[in-house]
Amino acid sequence: MSKVFSALAVSVDGYITGREPGPGRGLGDGGTLFDWYTDGDTQSRVFGFFKLSEPSARVFDSLAGRVGAVVAGRNTYEDSEHFGGGSPHPGAPLFLVSHRPAPELTDQQTLVGNIEEAVEAARAAAGGKDVGLMGGGVLASALAAGLVDEIVLHQVPVLLGGGRSFFRELPSHVRLSLVEAVAAPGVTHLHYAVN
Repeated sequence: MSKVFSALAVSVDGYITGREPGPGRGLGDGGTLFDWYTDGDTQSRVFGFFKLSEPSARVFDSLAGRVGAVVAGRNTYEDSEHFGGGSPHPGAPLFLVSHRPAPELTDQQTLVGNIEEAVEAARAAAGGKDVGLMGGGVLASALAAGLVDEIVLHQVPVLLGGGRSFFRELPSHVRLSLVEAVAAPGVTHLHYAVN
């Protein structure tokens, strides 16, 4: 069965965006969270326009190569300008969790009302590959529902001091086991299994 995981860039103080993210503003003042995507000399095999350091390319491509479908929340969808009508991952269908209509949806995007339905539909569409989760709200909902197998934090050495928090309130503690830690220029990749 496919796994469900989240792999997102996060500041040391736990933010996945800077202040005032939104349509036309992207991640607000948190753009430094993604400098490591283009600060290296190794081209990504999955996202050809990324040039990462060698250790980051190895980690990033390994994770990106696993994705067969993506589940994203409405804030992520809006902040990312609807992913240009596609998905944050080339060729992977997007399942948008939202209670509000989204008239801009394309053939690659499906609106789903809750996290359980979204993960079920994404698994069916993933063709045996894994399901990637995007956004703090989606991750919190999936953790609360017991649907998450792994969490990867691409931790960037910056304190943003504000923005959208990666981890939202959960109904109970979630225990993690460290699978791998990879230090790279401008980022440390922390891969955890959810117990």
